[in-house]
Amino acid sequence: MDFIEGEILYIDKPLHWTSFKVVSVVRAKICSRLKIKKLKVGHTGTLDPLASGVIVVCTGKKTKEIERLQAQTKEYVATIRLGATTPSFDLETPVDTMYPTHHITEEMVNDVLKKFVGQIEQVPPAYSACKIEGERAYKLARKNEDIELKPKLLVIDKVELLACELPTITIRVVCSKGTYIRALARDIGRELGSGAHLTALVRTRVGGATLDECLQVSELDRFFDEHIRDKFC
Repeated sequence: MDFIEGEILYIDKPLHWTSFKVVSVVRAKICSRLKIKKLKVGHTGTLDPLASGVIVVCTGKKTKEIERLQAQTKEYVATIRLGATTPSFDLETPVDTMYPTHHITEEMVNDVLKKFVGQIEQVPPAYSACKIEGERAYKLARKNEDIELKPKLLVIDKVELLACELPTITIRVVCSKGTYIRALARDIGRELGSGAHLTALVRTRVGGATLDECLQVSELDRFFDEHIRDKFC
């Protein structure tokens, strides 16, 4: 493999790692073995620290393909807790409000999920990387500043209920670039006349690459040792 000319790697991002950390680790391991100081390395879509799963990393000249790869369909498995909200819509921040869930049934959940299939408008979370006058929204949110984000048009191809153990549900989502699963959890809670937040998220597919095809972080050293060409060593 030629990491300077460019390669595309599929990695299972560990829980609590940032996408930037994955890129930094990959760059450092390659540069060390090639005995070079710089190498272009980038990813094709941020995955939150509290999520795990498929992240696509491009090296060398393949970084020119990042924009194209970002447009690929993504698939997630999300666990959602109904009846409680958090400011970040996930476990990054503590629960701020409780809501009733006694009226919610599995049939209701299935009916509500159908409403989110197709082309929809979604307001991104305040705790997101969206920019407001040049500054990341999450930085403003952590300062308790008022934030108003505009809705974005996106496409959700499928939302499937995998498990329903109220007040917790698990869903599979197939969607376009730019979809915030945390925001989807928020909106599902609202449609159910309650509240909701994300408690776990795994990205199981990007384009045609599935989670079971991904490299584990623990395998990277062996992988690079095996695939870096002798002429660079």
